[in-house]
Amino acid sequence: MKRLVLAVTLLSLVFTMGCQKAYYSTMEKMGYDKREILADRVENARESQEEAKEQFANALERYKSVVSFDGGELEEKYNILNDEYETSESRAEEVRDRIESVEDVAEALFDEWAEEITQYSSSKLRRDSQNKLTATKGRYNKLIRAMKKASAKMDPVLAAFKDQVLYLKHNLNAKAIASLEGELTTIRSDVSTLIKEMERSIAEADAFIKTLK
Repeated sequence: MKRLVLAVTLLSLVFTMGCQKAYYSTMEKMGYDKREILADRVENARESQEEAKEQFANALERYKSVVSFDGGELEEKYNILNDEYETSESRAEEVRDRIESVEDVAEALFDEWAEEITQYSSSKLRRDSQNKLTATKGRYNKLIRAMKKASAKMDPVLAAFKDQVLYLKHNLNAKAIASLEGELTTIRSDVSTLIKEMERSIAEADAFIKTLK
């Protein structure tokens, strides 16, 4: 895996503005087929979701601590929430990017696989390969649905955090801090739902990776 990560890192510098077809072609010449690249990207997406899950949980705890305001610098409270919001937004964007990269290589892999099935002269081997492709696509579709569902759950949480940060930015007083408490129950529920969906998606990623090895 480390060998693949190094190769991907180096090639990403070369093909940042190039086409994916050239990228995959070069990777294959270096000994990395699309299946291996897909497994690597699913692993990366899994890791980014794990990091996002932890970040949103941390952001919620920070939010609770600000709501429980008992004195101190109000601007400091705002900075705490703003930092957590910006970090959460960054983690969310990374998750979305990683999901897109998974979709890209999966599409390339399945297109290539389907085309190569037509090249079999043996009907038995052709049927066997088609069955494996169908099964792999089925598992993949289940995975990508779980990833996208979890990703979508980030949006209401980010929107709520942004609202509170903006409100606090223009109302730096104890009354404004107190008003945030009214949103705490909703945000806690949204974060709880998000974490559950993230955990389901992570479990799907683990299961899918095992089928590719």
